[in-house]
Amino acid sequence: MRCMRIVVLAGITAAASTALALPAQAGIPARDATTTAAPCEYPADVLDLTNWKVTLPTGDDEDPTEITQPELATFSAKPWFQTDDHCRAVRFRAAVDGVTTGGSSYPRAELREMTDDGEEEASWSTDEGTHTLVVTEAFTALPEDKPHLVGAQIHGGDDDVTVFRLEGGKLYITDGDDTHHHLVTDDYELGTEFEAKFVVRDGKIDVYYNGERETTISHDDDSNYFKAGAYTQANCGNSDPCDADNYGEVHISGIKVTHS
Repeated sequence: MRCMRIVVLAGITAAASTALALPAQAGIPARDATTTAAPCEYPADVLDLTNWKVTLPTGDDEDPTEITQPELATFSAKPWFQTDDHCRAVRFRAAVDGVTTGGSSYPRAELREMTDDGEEEASWSTDEGTHTLVVTEAFTALPEDKPHLVGAQIHGGDDDVTVFRLEGGKLYITDGDDTHHHLVTDDYELGTEFEAKFVVRDGKIDVYYNGERETTISHDDDSNYFKAGAYTQANCGNSDPCDADNYGEVHISGIKVTHS
């Protein structure tokens, strides 16, 4: 049984466990909470977050917590944004009852691409230069009832352009509002690490899975940016229980952006 308490640090509310073992979540075996602490303290010790900011499912209604540089370099928030037990990956978690942004009804623990050492929001054109995102990640937990979760995406203007979206065991690459544009696999197992890659040039987006090109999407826009993390596609209106133990989670062990 998990015993929860609420911890408030610097205006951020996070759930902390006092149990000796954490129960299995969406097929992931229970983990012994007595595991030796990792030799790193912050997500920025694992990933280069220089040109990123993070949005968390905490804060006020339609005003979620956002952490930018330089604060992001020495920031973590259990259990939403923290290193894993072996200091190999960063855990992103978004519960169905989390705070959402004004433009979405779904909570997220997600990185947003920035520039100038994290001072400015990135915005680039699909028709000028080449823009690449490579993310090494694993989906590790899905919400109940509606087990849908986004792990990486290109966003443009007011909406997502294309994303890696897991629905149960089916992993899709989307194209705008077409959530089932391309099926990558229909038997994805939680915890399986893979490489997601977007390459954007000449108004086209090539999308790769483990080094193999899966689809090419046409897109003409000059307000694009990359995102990665856990963007849960469920909320208290379609997923039960409505609490912090019902969540989507993604582990990211590598992330790299290049523009040329």
